[in-house]
Amino acid sequence: MRKSGILMHITSLPNPYGIGSVGKCAYEFVDFLSKAGQSYWQILPLSPTGYGDSPYQSFSTFAGNHYLIDLDMLIAEGLLKQEEADAVCWCREEGRVDYGCLYSNRSKLLRLAYGRFTPDEAFEKFVSDNADWLEDYALFMSLKEAFHGCAWQSWTEGLVMRDPQVLARYRKEFADSIGFHSFLQYTFFRQWTALRSYANGQGIRIIGDVPIYVPLDSADVWSNPQLFQLDGSGRPKMVAGCPPDSFSADGQLWGNPLYDWDRMKETGFAWWIRRLAAASRMYDVVRLDHFRGFESYWAIPAGDNNAAGGSWQPGPGLDFIRAVQAALPDLDFIAEDLGYVTSEVRQLQEDSGYPGMKVMQFAFDSRETADYLPHTYPVNSVCYSGTHDNLTLAQWFEEASAEDVAMARSYLGLNEEEGLVRGMIRACMGSVSRLCVIQMQDYLELGACARMNFPGTLSADNWTWRAPKGFITEELTKRIFDTTQRYGRL
Repeated sequence: MRKSGILMHITSLPNPYGIGSVGKCAYEFVDFLSKAGQSYWQILPLSPTGYGDSPYQSFSTFAGNHYLIDLDMLIAEGLLKQEEADAVCWCREEGRVDYGCLYSNRSKLLRLAYGRFTPDEAFEKFVSDNADWLEDYALFMSLKEAFHGCAWQSWTEGLVMRDPQVLARYRKEFADSIGFHSFLQYTFFRQWTALRSYANGQGIRIIGDVPIYVPLDSADVWSNPQLFQLDGSGRPKMVAGCPPDSFSADGQLWGNPLYDWDRMKETGFAWWIRRLAAASRMYDVVRLDHFRGFESYWAIPAGDNNAAGGSWQPGPGLDFIRAVQAALPDLDFIAEDLGYVTSEVRQLQEDSGYPGMKVMQFAFDSRETADYLPHTYPVNSVCYSGTHDNLTLAQWFEEASAEDVAMARSYLGLNEEEGLVRGMIRACMGSVSRLCVIQMQDYLELGACARMNFPGTLSADNWTWRAPKGFITEELTKRIFDTTQRYGRL
């Protein structure tokens, strides 16, 4: 059955407190999706953001982002006062998330809420049900604060080596801080679960990302060092990245620690299955980021300045896919199979049965060797106008080479009367892909200022775009509905 959806991260929703939340603004967006005939809302990872404010670099793959907790709901519950929320400077520039302001102010306000919170049976049940990750995460965050944000490898030896007696002593010493971080997770998941239930009731399914790698400085690595390629002091032997290509002569040096896939396999991929089971409690569909890394991955010696000195190493392959499918038979996946795709990667994607991704922009990029022209799409695929890592369509038409734009105009029959951006959206919706996902920025026909991320860079512009107030209009809703109906995706 043909369906469509919109890619719009929660942080980009308009909200008076500096960043989108899982409150009123999110419920209104769900209503908009329903009225526009959409079936999916795709978002970025909901995990707490770490250095660089990237949702793909989180202190925990299991936790939720406390920045997304809705303050109005806490005010309604009597845990906050309106004047307390209004007294905070949430941003210095309208239309941008100011993570500096959030970092400085949000936790202070949430601590006020925690001080007025009385733990009840529901809270205790949440803590008990999530003890397998929450205990380590809450302690990890408490220790991060105590050590002024330093990476865990620089903590005391007893903490680095996770001496049980040392851990027990710190759990007792930081009991209040651990309670606060547990409260944040309880509050986030309580609010998020309610929103997801509302979306599902409106016929909207949530697509969420699971990054293939986790950061070295995370509760995930600190609590499971044996599952990663680390030395005895907790430092990586090899790190993740991408090889040099036509886009980057040095490749991409991500720096994430690599998994010890042999050890993972010995455990039946238990940690990954727990991770994806947790994702299933957040999302209805999981987009497996960097899917090609499950077939083979680029391993770079730790300490290298770029990715050129890396080498391909075998991933877990079909053994991993089959273990996941056996453990989580009802969870749907999308394989993010972009980038350097070999015949082996393509075979793994086909064997998995997961739909791959087709990005319309790539079809007309003369630097891209893969074939993304729509007439080659299989039905079992997801067509995107672009992703969070790409230019917006309006920006692409402004910045792409004249040759590439001319090819797109000719191939797609684009014209000024319809509009180039709307014409490319029409092509996406008209493709044979069973699912089509369009970025909100593209429906709004916004340019470079609305780009979500510039891969491989640390920029104040990354992850900060917010939609303008009143961006949802009757005209926009009707236009999206009509296009969705025309191409049989209602």
